[in-house]
This record gives sequence, structure tokens and C-alpha cells, in this order.
Amino acid sequence: MAVDLHLHSNASDGTDPPELVVEKAAAIGLSAIALTDHDTLSGIHDAREAAHTFGIELIPGVELSVDHNGIKIHMLAYFIEPVPGPLQDRLEELRAGRSVRNDLIIERLNDLGYRITMDDVLRQSSGDAVGRPHIADALVAAGLMANRAQAFHELLRDGGPAYFERDRLTATNAIELAAASNGVTSIAHPLTIDPGDATLLDVFRELKAAGLAGIEAYYSEYAPHIRSQLAETAAELGLVATGGSDYHGAGKPHLSIGTGRGDLVVPDSVLEELRARRG
Repeated sequence: MAVDLHLHSNASDGTDPPELVVEKAAAIGLSAIALTDHDTLSGIHDAREAAHTFGIELIPGVELSVDHNGIKIHMLAYFIEPVPGPLQDRLEELRAGRSVRNDLIIERLNDLGYRITMDDVLRQSSGDAVGRPHIADALVAAGLMANRAQAFHELLRDGGPAYFERDRLTATNAIELAAASNGVTSIAHPLTIDPGDATLLDVFRELKAAGLAGIEAYYSEYAPHIRSQLAETAAELGLVATGGSDYHGAGKPHLSIGTGRGDLVVPDSVLEELRARRG
């Protein structure tokens, strides 16, 4: 059977409630999923109740934006329960950092002539991890952009006219905090990393030495031969080749749960390999 270990709900920047994400995953016959909203575990309770109802396994997770020697990386942490813990306790600080950045972005947008308010942004959010996607949706709702993708491309992308940095954990710190919370970590969509003067292999090796468990080889946006190459790289490095769709509902309408663009299959053996890395 197949799994999907990279899913987002409206607890962060997806558009489906957590319970609907679970229902859709169960409807296509997945054996397990991981809900990995950005900087929050607030959707896990509802997702878990739905998982019991629909007979599918739920892995509690979170997606983090981290820094490694000036390199930005997205990292997925798995088996992170919504209870007090080393990593869990840091998530509130990360969300506070998002809030500071949101205010700066809105102020810059206003200076650029795009008149929206924080109230406009909050109307686009159902959870506590408010960020750039919700600002993009507010721009769309105000008729200032055609869609979320245009808002990012023209204004909100890294280095864009309305972009601001925010506080991040270091990659090593995130790995250590996840391990202390009885979890494991995997690098999300690794080909989006710009390693600068280093190489991706350098980054993978350095983070494996820090305790990284996997890299997301089976990713929706990668061609099958790229997925295979990344899986081979993971095996050579002694890492787990993880995978998922990065489903966001209407936020990324071209991606479907479990199958991504239609050809994604993440074997359930991946989940057992991740379990073996815990502790």
C-alpha cells in the first residue's frame, strides 16, 4: 500500500480542514498519512479523530523552515505529538516570528500601493500559523492579484519586493529538538535548496552527521527519474528516502493527495524505515 508523508491543512496554509484531508486520503486507499502543517500541531487532534473514524494511520508532524550555515532548508519532523516537549515548545516562538514578519510585509505592501490590512489576512486563515500564503490570498480577495502564485512571483517570493526574513531554527537544532521529542526529521523537497558554494551532498552528509533521518526523494514536482536518483542517493548515504505530495488543497490545485500530479507512489515501507530511526 501507499502513504503520503507531506500534507497541509487549513491549520497552516492548506485550504482543507484536517479531517477532510484525512477523509480524502482514506478514500483513495492510503494506509497512512502525515499531517505536516507549518510551525503548528494544531490540526493533529481533529486529524487523529478523523483517522480513527476512517481507519487510516495518522503520523503527527510539522514542517519547519530552518537555516544551515546561511542555507535555507525546509525540514519535516515526524512523530511529534501535540503535547509539551522540546520541539513543541519552540513552535510558539516560531509563530511569533511569523507575526512580526507579517506586519513588516503588510506595511511594505501598503507602501507599494497594495492596500490590505492584517484583518484582511486573518480572514484568509483558519489556524494559528499565519504567513505569506495568507497574505497572498488576501491580495487575491482584494482583487490585487489573480492568484496565490502571482502574488508570490511578483511580491512575496524570497528576495521579492515585499519579502522579509524571519527567525528560524538552525537545521542542527531542529534535528536535535525533534529527536528529544521522540521524532525524526527529513529534508523536504531537497532540490529547492540553494547550497551556494557547497553541494547538496555536502549538506546531506553534514545533516546526517547531526542526526537527520531522511530526504524527500518521492516528491510530487520531481520527474520519476529524479525521484529514483534521489532515492539512490539516500540509500548511498544511509538515509531514508521519504516522500509526499505537499498537498495544500486549493493553494496548490495541481497536486492531489497521495498521487501528486498523478504519478506519485510512496511505498508504505518508508514509514517503517522512519519508525526504525526513532530513538
